[in-house]
Amino acid sequence: MLLTITTTHSPATDLGFLLHKHPDKLQTFTLPYGQAHVFYPEACSEKCTAALLLDIDSVGLVRRYRGQSSESFSLAEYVNDRPYAASSFLSVAIARVFGSALAGKCKDRPELLDTPIPLTAKLSTLPCRGGEHFLRHLFEPLQYTVHAKRHILDSQFPDWGNSRYFSVTLDATRRLSELLTHLYVLIPVLDDEKHYWVDEAEIEKLLRHGDAWLSDHPEQETIVNRYLKHQRRLTRQAFSQLSDTGVEPDEDKQNEEETQIEEHIGLNEIRLSKTAEVIKDFGAKRVLDLGCGEGKLIRILLAEKQFEEIVGMDVSHSNLIKVKQRLHYDRLPEKKKERLTLFQGSLCYRDKRLEGYDAAAVIEVIEHLDSSRLSAFERVLFEYTCPDMIVLTTPNVEYNIKFENLPSGRFRHKDHRFEWTRLEFETWANEVSNRFGYKVAFHPIGENDEVVGSPTQMAVFKRKNLD
Repeated sequence: MLLTITTTHSPATDLGFLLHKHPDKLQTFTLPYGQAHVFYPEACSEKCTAALLLDIDSVGLVRRYRGQSSESFSLAEYVNDRPYAASSFLSVAIARVFGSALAGKCKDRPELLDTPIPLTAKLSTLPCRGGEHFLRHLFEPLQYTVHAKRHILDSQFPDWGNSRYFSVTLDATRRLSELLTHLYVLIPVLDDEKHYWVDEAEIEKLLRHGDAWLSDHPEQETIVNRYLKHQRRLTRQAFSQLSDTGVEPDEDKQNEEETQIEEHIGLNEIRLSKTAEVIKDFGAKRVLDLGCGEGKLIRILLAEKQFEEIVGMDVSHSNLIKVKQRLHYDRLPEKKKERLTLFQGSLCYRDKRLEGYDAAAVIEVIEHLDSSRLSAFERVLFEYTCPDMIVLTTPNVEYNIKFENLPSGRFRHKDHRFEWTRLEFETWANEVSNRFGYKVAFHPIGENDEVVGSPTQMAVFKRKNLD
């Protein structure tokens, strides 16, 4: 199977820097199912084309797995479209061979990463279950110009009709990493098949590579179902995490609106400073920031040498990118880098990476969860993650009447699923404390009004067995 990527960007040979593959060399990579070859049919300053040729060892694949099964001989195992039709094999090859480009890395020419350039991708034989209509519905919303030529089944027997295979050309002006990301996800979606075992790891891949575009795509449901091979258990998890992100096209605008509502009282700074103070006074050395957002608390924690390990987790991959940008991660001293770990994850699913820490901060997160997800959140945080101390904050809805720029009956953020009164919050916190072996204390954050209380309510949970 063959994929070519062409640019007329000047100088066009910058494509070699972006792909981390020199235009003057033929490079061959051994993969579990064959070999991948990268070469440049043309490479000059006006036009440059990189080709990825994937040579599938179909017979080797059959022999490798025959010992694992007692299935009888099937001719289809040897006669199939694997050697020439783009499939999940090609997606895996893109990740292996062009991994740095896919991740948006370019050490030698970093200024190229954010530069949209004219790109043309050609797939010689692409299976499209759903036809040209579905092909266009996948790529055109992503601002590609799509050219498709359908292949007939057999030129000697035209009455047999058309096949499901197309030669496809995609044109767009965009970053190379975006093109590779779209190809990586959508090729197996078009084929509606994967040639390897699909489990929870595929959810993380899909959300990571689809973070910037999947939530808005009109074919989101079909993409998720096909990418996860229609496994309902996995698709439910994926849709739940997509919902948990609260990602909307104007998410940054909404965050700005919430900040403006609270800005005149400096609430966010007070909230974060108090959180860091409580964790420091507890003596914690290994700290989790769960739902870390853009990393404002992480910045404060990094400034304290007491915290030997700081982990930031967020369901949004784009937020994790912003954390690195705001921390100027590339310029951080090595000792600070060693103390910091960032990864994508959801607080509604058990994650062994979160176990064994001294303290966890869950700042302005819980109100973004649907009520139906609260029980899962409680078990993940208090039963499975179970740090020695948890600092959790959430808005006090009673205080909202004091915000002049907040209309009556409206939450502080459009993505808030609820905002609790003080009694509701304390009732919930006491119940989960008793159920999971913690004790809890409550602290007002910000001005404490005699009638409506403080704008933010904080609960500090400590495990009872520490006494």
